[in-house]
Amino acid sequence: MGRSGALLHDGVFKFSMPRSDINVKIGNVTVAPTLALGLWVAFENQRNTSMIMGDLVLTLDKVNSVMQMLQERGIEQTALHNHPLDESPRVMYMHIFGSSDPIVMANVIHDALALTKTLVNALISAQPTNNSQNTAMLNETIGTKGKYNGGVYQFGIQRNETIMYDDMEVPSSMGLATGINSQPLDNGDAAITGDFVLIDEEINPVIKALRDNINVTVIHNHMIYEEPRLFFLHFWSTGDQNKLTSGLKEALNETNSSLPR
Repeated sequence: MGRSGALLHDGVFKFSMPRSDINVKIGNVTVAPTLALGLWVAFENQRNTSMIMGDLVLTLDKVNSVMQMLQERGIEQTALHNHPLDESPRVMYMHIFGSSDPIVMANVIHDALALTKTLVNALISAQPTNNSQNTAMLNETIGTKGKYNGGVYQFGIQRNETIMYDDMEVPSSMGLATGINSQPLDNGDAAITGDFVLIDEEINPVIKALRDNINVTVIHNHMIYEEPRLFFLHFWSTGDQNKLTSGLKEALNETNSSLPR
């Protein structure tokens, strides 16, 4: 891969590569790389081979060349779509899957990323750019402890179900945890984004819980063969942190997640 990964507690070896080379704005907000540009690729041992999943963050001019290389060399695309709305420049998210020799797949991903300007081991500060976020309130409201990553306060919330993909169990760290990211703004407000991981019956209750003050930007798949079938609902809003966090908690209460209600 030409860069460092990390072995996680569930045995997944994950490469996190936020696109710090792209200057993306949504309205007046400059998007931190760890807020909404979090390219990642994860490997897990499965039987006599390895499974790979990931989410490649691409500018429009790189989508076709990256897809062609991956297709020619055996890495599948399971989704291609937006996450936020109205960002500039436009960014697309390519979800990938593979099952093969891990070194072979790592070389393919390395060569695909070489077609972009994704930086190798870019240094991204783990500390906030300002201290306006009330993290104690965030932790208490959401019901679990988050962490700072590149100036963004992040939560990853697992579902209670076991997720299977083509008869293989998929750990939550391979993109199956509801993600909530909060970036402090200079005026004291926050920008929030992320995605809820949902089964079909949860989609509209979550939309209803969010719609008072949080904008839903897209609802779609990330995978193809998973069981139970999952949908990913992305959101974006700016405003008062307390109000936004309360809305997120109301939505989480409509899901089968591993949080106290």
